[in-house]
Amino acid sequence: LRTNMLPFIEVQGVAIPMPMDDVNTDQIIPSKYLKDLHADLAEGFLAFQRRRLDGTIMTDFVLERPEFKRAPILVVGTNFGCGSSREHAVWAVQAFGIRCVIGHQLAEFFIENCLKNGVLPVQLDAARHQQLMQDVILADGHSDMQVDLLNCQIRSPSGGVMTFEIDSQQRRMLLEGLDEIDMTFKNMADIERWERCNQISK
Repeated sequence: LRTNMLPFIEVQGVAIPMPMDDVNTDQIIPSKYLKDLHADLAEGFLAFQRRRLDGTIMTDFVLERPEFKRAPILVVGTNFGCGSSREHAVWAVQAFGIRCVIGHQLAEFFIENCLKNGVLPVQLDAARHQQLMQDVILADGHSDMQVDLLNCQIRSPSGGVMTFEIDSQQRRMLLEGLDEIDMTFKNMADIERWERCNQISK
């Protein structure tokens, strides 16, 4: 089944700092949450980091802290989303309420899955990524930040502004809430015209 994506214009709110590198999709959403069509993916998001083996919650883990419970922005370390291509990883991020993931060298499959589900993946160079991560850690959930896709800008919790780059087609898809199938339908008149011309030429 296909679901309608919400357009992404901008998002403002608390940002979750998670400076761990090489967080893979098995960690983002453990395999036991893939077997149940009705699984709580928000609960499954980084479940093994949030809970001990006996099931008790690790209240000091960032996702369990009250100030980050409804945070719409996640600032991650390098190579976030590596490993398998499971789309459930982005579904879990989205189920938790996150609409934008910012990191350095996000995994390629993770980026593709974000774009298919209306989540904005932002990649920053090492220096700006480190600067933003420090700002988010210092804010500690007490100051908002803003990500503006129209102008490709990030306003950090400290008030600093930095720009980011995104492919123009990917940007359009997010701004209009479209996936690849929707983009194809928007060009249907051109496709049908080409098919008619191609049939005549045969």
